[in-house]
Parts: sequence; structure tokens; C-alpha cells
Amino acid sequence: MTLDTDRTGESRLDIGAKLSGYSLMDALLWRRSRRFAPGMQISGGPLAYRSTAAPRPLTRDEEAALAFAACGITGHTLAEMPYRDGDRPGAGGGNIIAQLVGRTIASGDGIHSVSLFVINDEGVSLVRRPQDLDRTEIPDLIRLAHDRELSALYERVRVQVRDRRSDVPREVPFVPPFNQFSANVPGTTYFLPVAELTALMINLLLSAFEDDFAFYVLDERNRFQPAGLAKFARSRGGHLNDDLSSGRVVTAGFLDTWLCEFAAIEQGAMLQNLGLMTQALGLGGFPHFAAHPFAWYQELGFRMNDLRFSRTIGAGPLMASVMSLTGRNMPMPTAVGFEHDGEPLLRPYCPPYYRNMEEAVLAFVDFKYAPGRGTLRDGGASSSWNDGAAVQSDIPKASDRAIAATIAYLDYLHTRYGRVPADNGPFRSVLAYQAADLDEDFYNRFYVPDALSPTQRDRAAQ
Repeated sequence: MTLDTDRTGESRLDIGAKLSGYSLMDALLWRRSRRFAPGMQISGGPLAYRSTAAPRPLTRDEEAALAFAACGITGHTLAEMPYRDGDRPGAGGGNIIAQLVGRTIASGDGIHSVSLFVINDEGVSLVRRPQDLDRTEIPDLIRLAHDRELSALYERVRVQVRDRRSDVPREVPFVPPFNQFSANVPGTTYFLPVAELTALMINLLLSAFEDDFAFYVLDERNRFQPAGLAKFARSRGGHLNDDLSSGRVVTAGFLDTWLCEFAAIEQGAMLQNLGLMTQALGLGGFPHFAAHPFAWYQELGFRMNDLRFSRTIGAGPLMASVMSLTGRNMPMPTAVGFEHDGEPLLRPYCPPYYRNMEEAVLAFVDFKYAPGRGTLRDGGASSSWNDGAAVQSDIPKASDRAIAATIAYLDYLHTRYGRVPADNGPFRSVLAYQAADLDEDFYNRFYVPDALSPTQRDRAAQ
């Protein structure tokens, strides 16, 4: 990693040797949330303190190392899955794998749902996911990662989308009272993971509606009626198991919750890696609340759709009218995409980028299975298999009836609730992570010496 300077022009040591020589065990032992940075102030209570130091932004190399830890492209996945039943009926389904590119964090089905926004005094950058890049770029990005050229890798995958620090209103409910002194203030670097849920949702449903699973879905918000799947019920001659005793009948709310939990695990892995890298660099950092349903998306410039509350709960015309007359039918801003300079950078599989959910589902099916270009049909050159083309040729495509059931279910959700997933729409954030220099004087005043690690003490002495 090359020598860099911080954004005030002061040279700092090359961090490559520091990272190569720092042990994982030390990172685990010393990982803590450490919040107080130069320029901050705690205004009241037993730790009241005003920093006398000026904010010190991170170097580009440090930012690049943190972004790599959060979501850097590292290689190709192994995808060692049973792609057909063989001599064990019902033991296939490996085609749930969606991509063959790996990052520093695990991702359900290789979907890579989570994008990363990086916010600092200079503006906002979006770190693109593997599916957001030209596939021919991937081998070179993997090489840069293995050569430890993290700054060069970072410049290749990030897009600057704002030239100023973005922030949400510094008040409840957007920022809790205890975070207002520290979160996203000058000098800090703020990492905001944002999950795009539609690709993961479609991929899960394509498997859930195959014969091996044959799940059936009821809508608990609509008197437990079939969620667009009535004609697919086994009791009506279809293939989905609608027998309540089978354990395969679930609710739409259950699926939405399951989906959000999958994505939250991916976000959590990002935060853990950021914490470990922060420790290795001798910085401070902490995860914190960033889950307001629309504030961050509005501030970052997402494409928004204002749905009436009555639509999001599936209210009928009469209830919607009553809600409007009583002033309770407020707009519910929903992020539906992210664009920059007219180019969609985060494009969910749903309207307005597709005419309807049928077109969106078929587009995702093409993403995986289109001959010559699908992630499971590109000839296998970008895979870890010795003979990728031969392996891919024997991976079955999603069945026509699983595709039809997926379309029917998602069309039902979008028609009734105006968005997919129905609970919150395509995007979801839970926590953010902030990295910054530490104010050593604050910790010396209030804490025992080992509150800061040797790495942080060494950095403070530079």
C-alpha cells in the first residue's frame, strides 16, 4: 500500500506493514466501541469534556482499508452445493446460489444485498457491489486485493455521489440523544450499509416455490387469505403444500421478517469487520442506530415514492377514505432506487425500473440463467471450478412453475401494498459504523491506561 497523506496534508506512515503485521487475535482482544474523537464535546454528566484538538480526518489509505474490510471483493466462491438430487431425492437445490464472486463478508446465496455509503467531510461515495460492476473487471479487482493494493481497489469500485457531508436531522427520531455529540461530525468517516432486498427476496422465493420446498404463503394482514397463490395450492391441483400440518405454510409477514434478518446478518458482518480493521489501524469507532425508514434515503438523494399509509396496510377504499378525512392517511416515503447523473446505481427488481413484478422476476431469472451472460451461464470462466463450463451446464434453471408462483406472489404484494417487500420497500438500513482518530487526552483523564490499545497509543504518538 502506497504512502498517503491525510486531508490536511500531513504525511502519515504507510499502513501496509501495520496491517500485515497485526494479528487477528489482537484485533479480537482489543476491539471496543471508542467514540470520543478530536473536536468532540460531551456537554454534561460525569464525562463532560470539550476537546481542545481540531478534528483530524482519516487518510485515503485508511478509508480504503476500512471499505475493503467492510465489503472488499476477494475472490470467487466455491459454491460446493448439490445442484441435482442424485441418489438422495429432495437433496438438490444448489441453484439457489446467485453469484460466484466473494467479498470479505458472507452473503446469503451470494446475493450481496448490502451496498456501502462512505461519508466524510469531502462528500459521499458509494462502494459498488459485484453485480454493479462489469464482470470483466472482477479478475483485476481480485488481483488488487491479493496484492494489498487497497487504495487502488477502492478507487476502482467507488463512485462519488455527493460533494458534501450528508446528514439526517440531528434530533430524535433520526439520531438518538446519546449519539448526537459523536455521530457523523466533522473529521469522522461514516459508513452506512444499505441492503437492497428485492434480489434476495426473488431468489429465496424461486427456491421456496420449487418442489423440494413447496412452501405456501398466507397473508395475515388480509384475513389469512392465500397471498396470490391460491391456484398453486396442492389442494387445488397445484404443487405448493397448503396443508397446515405440513409445516410449510407460512405468512407474508414471516417471510418479510426472515428476509430482513438475512440482510441484517450481512450488515452485521460489515460492522464487525469495520470494528476489527479500526482496531488494527489504531483508530476509534463504534456501531450505532441508523434505521429510520426514510430519512437517510431522502438525504442521500434516493428516488422516493410517497405511498399513502392506507396503501401500505392494504386498507380498502372505505377505510382509506376515513383515514384521509381524519388526517391519518399520511404519506409514507419509500426509497425505490438510487441514481447518480442519470445512471441507476442501485436498481431494485420492482417498479419503477420494471413495468410490473412479472418483468422484474424474469429479469432476475435472466441475471442468473441468460445463456452466455447469466451468473450461472457465463461459461464458468469467473469461477473456482476446474471446468466451470461443464459444471454450469449441469446446473438446472429455476422451474417454470416456481417462476410463475414467484411472479404471482410478488404481484399480489405490490398490487395490495404498493411496495416489495410489503413492510418497508426495497431498501433497509439498521446500523451505521463510524471511524475516527481518538482524543488521547480525554481517555487519559477518565480511563485506566489499557482503555486504549498499544496500537492506538502508537498512533496518537505519531
